[in-house]
Amino acid sequence: MPDPLPTPEEPSYTTRPLDASTWDAFADLVERNNGIYGGCWCAPNHAEYQRGVSDPRTLKHELVHAGRAHAALVFNEDGRAEGWCQYGSPDELNLKHGRAYRADPPPPARWRIACIFVDKAHRGQGIARVALRGALEQIAAAGGGLTEAISETTAGRQAQGRFLFSATVELFEQYGFTRLRQVGKHAWIVSRLVDPATIPARSHTIDQARRATT
Repeated sequence: MPDPLPTPEEPSYTTRPLDASTWDAFADLVERNNGIYGGCWCAPNHAEYQRGVSDPRTLKHELVHAGRAHAALVFNEDGRAEGWCQYGSPDELNLKHGRAYRADPPPPARWRIACIFVDKAHRGQGIARVALRGALEQIAAAGGGLTEAISETTAGRQAQGRFLFSATVELFEQYGFTRLRQVGKHAWIVSRLVDPATIPARSHTIDQARRATT
């Protein structure tokens, strides 16, 4: 049965890849959120980043235009970016809790999801779900493969937002990820196998993103 048409109360979102054509929309989102986490521009996860040396905006711009920075950008009906899900290969992206991860590494993954961010004025509206789903669709279109992340559990606790830049374990589990090993007080390695597919760009309502997890 096809998804129903969105009602006026359900905003539609489109996910598009982060690339040279969407850089300006990405930059606008970052700038209206004060550079993200103290001006990081979602750059410190990249292997090329050097703390105290790299200018985050410049590095991010270079990597995007070189095809070494990947993300699913979430656009609203007015064409404004409201969030993203950053992903890439292990050669491109580092994960938090790296020392604990390397102490007992899981099976090698082809892809990593390192950051999910939503505009501060639009949080709690399901955009993170759309972003994660968009990233998984882009990964599937790129051939799929084992995909990993390190995220935080929030069950029974109120976590500060600065710890949740990689979203929550519970969100990943809704999209088929399983817990592999704990690497921090509340942090877990999670992974799932993404089947290869050719998936066209699509629009989602928040309700459709929720139904995709069931």
